[in-house]
Amino acid sequence: MNTPTPRNTMIELEDLTKRYRTTLAVDGLSLTVHEGEALGILGANGAGKTTTVEMIAGLRRPDAGRISVGGLDPHRDRAALRQVLGVQLQEGELHGALTVNELITLYRSFYPDPRGRQELLQLVDLEDKADTRFEKLSGGQQQRVSVALAMVGRPRVLILDELTTGLDPAARRRMWRTIEQLRHDGVTILLVSHGMDEVERLCDRIVLLGAGRILAEGTVAEIVELAGTDTLEDAFVALTGQELFEEEIA
Repeated sequence: MNTPTPRNTMIELEDLTKRYRTTLAVDGLSLTVHEGEALGILGANGAGKTTTVEMIAGLRRPDAGRISVGGLDPHRDRAALRQVLGVQLQEGELHGALTVNELITLYRSFYPDPRGRQELLQLVDLEDKADTRFEKLSGGQQQRVSVALAMVGRPRVLILDELTTGLDPAARRRMWRTIEQLRHDGVTILLVSHGMDEVERLCDRIVLLGAGRILAEGTVAEIVELAGTDTLEDAFVALTGQELFEEEIA
């Protein structure tokens, strides 16, 4: 019988807390993510998903608790973290007057060993839009540019927030294949999503958040068993007490 090879811890959160005035967005959250693992983060709107990943990325400072990403503190070691972590956020803003090529060239200048421009365009299927200004792209195409820019520096950790929002079914499947290749290459992935089919296909493990706390954690099968349901979507409803709306899973 083969003994599984232990994996290094890549992300560690300990008693993480964040409050916005009277709202406790993240409430004492502790979590470990291993190297090469794809972790899905599920939760209804306001569950604390985006706040959590923004703190991991160093974009927000926690009120309490500890964060380690590859042994780095996101605030104390911000320059070093940029060489380890790639981030695509749902609300990210890019300069609309720059072309796709110009944006990729700019981001490539931030890293000592960036991915090639043509490789990035192929990964997100935007070769035919290379000379198009960002502001002229569709919402789905802009989303794909953001993903490409997150991958420029060959990150060891990749945060993806609503990865396939605005993508048509064919583009969504192509993006899934890209993420599956990154998983195969050993990249640690945090995927924030409302898409049940997406997390079931791409993630090794799922964390279900509610009111800034972990309501359930495990594989799809483990969470479904815990909830006593037949599907992950039904388990979500049972464990959170909230329905998924069509616009959330589109």
